[in-house]
Amino acid sequence: MRASRVAFAAAVLAAAPALAAVVLNGVAEGHGTAINPVSRIYQCFLEGPESPDSAACQAAVATGGTQPVYDWNEINQANAGGNHKAIIPDGRLCSGGRDKYAGFDLPRADWVASPISAGSFTFRFRATAPHLGTFELYMTKQGWNPAAPLKWSDLDSVPFARVTDPPLINGSYVFNTTIPSGRTGRHLIYTIWQRTPGISTEAFYACSDVTFGGVQPTTSPSVSPSASPTSSPTSSPTASPTPTATGQYPAWAAGVAYTAGTRVTYNGVTYQCRQAHTSLPGWEPPYVAALWLPV
Repeated sequence: MRASRVAFAAAVLAAAPALAAVVLNGVAEGHGTAINPVSRIYQCFLEGPESPDSAACQAAVATGGTQPVYDWNEINQANAGGNHKAIIPDGRLCSGGRDKYAGFDLPRADWVASPISAGSFTFRFRATAPHLGTFELYMTKQGWNPAAPLKWSDLDSVPFARVTDPPLINGSYVFNTTIPSGRTGRHLIYTIWQRTPGISTEAFYACSDVTFGGVQPTTSPSVSPSASPTSSPTSSPTASPTPTATGQYPAWAAGVAYTAGTRVTYNGVTYQCRQAHTSLPGWEPPYVAALWLPV
């Protein structure tokens, strides 16, 4: 990951609250996307819209240009009203059925994937404009072919997680869930964020590629600008522990230029840097497997 691209992502995200109010293609505001596990569009944004690193993001930009990547928080349907299957055809799930985002529907087996495993998982959804609503998370079935267009029938018929009005923490909705068992290899988590009926019929969509038992590809971590928590939690995410030094290695700290191979400690655990970067708040070692490996 190049330092310039990290700086670019941090600068743009710092301005996200102001950008959210801009009218884009008839949509009043952009509202968000999944950042853990990272969605396709957010991964491409972090790589840099003008010159992304991964082949899949390069193909997405070649298909739709850079503007969709800059508008990463806008994959939505204004009048969904819960009728997602009726308004989004097979093969168009990742774009939310919108031509503008067609590059993220590309059937490829090389989208950057987040490593996960069955069991407890903390989901994060970066929100540039908070709203009341319900999150539903669907997993692809075992045997899904990532090189074929994604169809509704490729997903489990019921979500493995459904949470209404989770807490907003540091600019992201955060809640604990359980990743289902019985999966191996590459899969996809499909997120639907439906705003509360009676308030709005709008819904947002995100495709996050994941891999069970695989090695983490090179990715960029998600940035979470500081914000005051709001809403009453429906679950209790674990707060970030205070970094402390343990043994011979220094404590992790924000604002430090780390080189590959450097070791630090965080909450009593030793981590080794996987790729050079300058650390930022929200990039603590337990939350960015792309950058830190526990040893």
